[in-house]
Amino acid sequence: MTQAELNREIAAATGESMSTVRHMGFVPLMPVPYERDRDPLTVDWDELEQHRAILHPV
Repeated sequence: MTQAELNREIAAATGESMSTVRHMGFVPLMPVPYERDRDPLTVDWDELEQHRAILHPV
């Protein structure tokens, strides 16, 4: 889809003028690349508690 086609579709869907849509700066979304080697996002709660105990002793 070209930028002009995208602008026309948005203008038709929203009822805005082409000029208004162009000034809003819509762009086609691109898929986010998948990082296969990335570790999963996790929290080690035991490690976090150890750090808290060191920073804030009771």
